[in-house]
Amino acid sequence: MSCNRFERNCIQPLDLEWALEPQVNRSAAERRAASLPARRSVKKNWQAAWLLRAITCIDLTTLAGDDTPGNVSRLCAKARMPVRREILQALGVEELGIQVGAVCVYHEMVSTAVSALRGLGIPVAAVSTGFPAGMTPLRLRIEEIRESVAAGAEEIDIVISRRHVLTESWELLYDEVRQYREACGEAHLKTILATGELATLTNVARASRICMLAGADFIKTSTGKESVNATLPVSLTMVRAIRDYRERTGFCVGFKPAGGIRTAKQALDWLILMKEELGDDWLQNDLFRFGASGLLTDIERQLEHAATGRYAAMNHQPMP
Repeated sequence: MSCNRFERNCIQPLDLEWALEPQVNRSAAERRAASLPARRSVKKNWQAAWLLRAITCIDLTTLAGDDTPGNVSRLCAKARMPVRREILQALGVEELGIQVGAVCVYHEMVSTAVSALRGLGIPVAAVSTGFPAGMTPLRLRIEEIRESVAAGAEEIDIVISRRHVLTESWELLYDEVRQYREACGEAHLKTILATGELATLTNVARASRICMLAGADFIKTSTGKESVNATLPVSLTMVRAIRDYRERTGFCVGFKPAGGIRTAKQALDWLILMKEELGDDWLQNDLFRFGASGLLTDIERQLEHAATGRYAAMNHQPMP
């Protein structure tokens, strides 16, 4: 079934029979995931083109306790010009206006980021709901969403209560995410499953379906703070849940892997996953994002090699 990728997902009735249907074979998922990098080899100009596309899908992120208005403003400057102008000129793509997909910060830095990005069309995403653990009182988590939206955040990255998955309290998970979606209003809801803490791929598939039924605009692998973050088998499980949801409802839901994706080669692996499993629509930043901070540095280094034939030192690229 095709879908209108610009039509926003809406809250659906909870259908537990459908939501709990998946039984994921981990070995089969791992075999399929392992085959993805081997099936395609992207080289030379094609690789540069794919890496430029990857940049447009990055949520450029800083989520540190020592964030200041100064380093957030610097991050926003990198978001505006993620690749040095001379590299873009050498590749012949300066006119494309390459920018990242969004800038992701804590609530306290939302107003700083909004001010720095005003008029550029780059949305600000705020992590919310007691990120990364999600263990604060529900009313405070909901109010945090509202505060970030009021401050100008156009996207809200929330964390689910993992205990609801681990105790199979599926109705509670649905009600929680539904309330988050309602609190977001016009802002898009990106739902972090923290898959490294969900124990099984079956739990990942079921939680993905329930969060989409509750109105999630994106489902996201990780906070980046777990011991295990984005992996290809987990991502495969989640994008197949997205495909099932599209076939059931006609709505397209986005996907965001986050945590541990640091190299251009890894970025290509995830782009290949999206193309093979969901198609070209999911190679656009309205339906696909990388949650990353260090990834951009390696992509820029690879693009400089494509432009000059030489690798720069790792410390040569401006840090975001």
